[in-house]
Amino acid sequence: MKFNKILTSAAVILLLSAQSTVFAAISTDAKLHYNKGIDYYQLGQLEESVKCFKEAIELDPNYIDAYYNLGSILEYLKQDEAALTVFKQIILRKPDDYEAVYKAASLSKKIGEYDKARMYLGLIPTDTLIGQRATQLANSLPKQAEEVQVEEDQNPPAENNQQAIAEEIQQEQVQRYETENPQYDSNATYNDITSPTGITTDTNGNLFVAGFSDNTIYKISPDNKKIVYIKSEKIDGPIGLAMDFDGNIYIANYNKNNVLKVSTTGEITELISNIQNPYCIYYTNGFLFISSQGSNSVLRYKLNK
Repeated sequence: MKFNKILTSAAVILLLSAQSTVFAAISTDAKLHYNKGIDYYQLGQLEESVKCFKEAIELDPNYIDAYYNLGSILEYLKQDEAALTVFKQIILRKPDDYEAVYKAASLSKKIGEYDKARMYLGLIPTDTLIGQRATQLANSLPKQAEEVQVEEDQNPPAENNQQAIAEEIQQEQVQRYETENPQYDSNATYNDITSPTGITTDTNGNLFVAGFSDNTIYKISPDNKKIVYIKSEKIDGPIGLAMDFDGNIYIANYNKNNVLKVSTTGEITELISNIQNPYCIYYTNGFLFISSQGSNSVLRYKLNK
């Protein structure tokens, strides 16, 4: 069960219970940072609380409660655009979280993006608990001249709104990745990697390298410190590597004729089976593209959130 705590201004809502149902799949380290964020919030140290929630999200990009608390504090601190970005991440992962959808609409109104506010409000069913508030917010938006004659049945369906929002968020993630991805200012060589094949990087500048002969994925930090990131009997002849915006790694597992997914918590699952000698792998905009050396083809695979 979640308990709400209201700051003195009633502007910040924190989910204080450590027993939230989403916690079951959350890593221990992420939970520790989350709980520290709660502690700092209760002490009134909001900047430290924000930092902890961000660290929890970095460790587990699907930590809904951490996103919600982070967005609520940023909104209280009047960092509306930053708060909106956070609530969009909730919507991308959980489109039926109508409280987050309403927050995104309200913040969009604050910063003058009225069309986007309408788009978010179009996702909220009128028969939900928050539907009445959504209707009131929609009625408070300034009318455009051409909207006066628009009939209700001409409004775009909610699924179209959801698709537009998903595409917008994906584009923002691409832009953020390109902005945050470190730009190296010198040449370097990474040594002592056994049979290196595929490579990918994260937004922190870490390099991930597949070791084909020892069935290992190595992680090399920008300061050239190398560790074994993942090694498992499930990995056999890794070649291509790719990473999505949530930090999950995908492995073209050549000798096993499959593609593996390695989550941010280290869980390995078989994503695609019966693909003959997968070789190169590439991620973009919610899709994986995998070349199959054994069948002289390329597979396009849509990832499900």
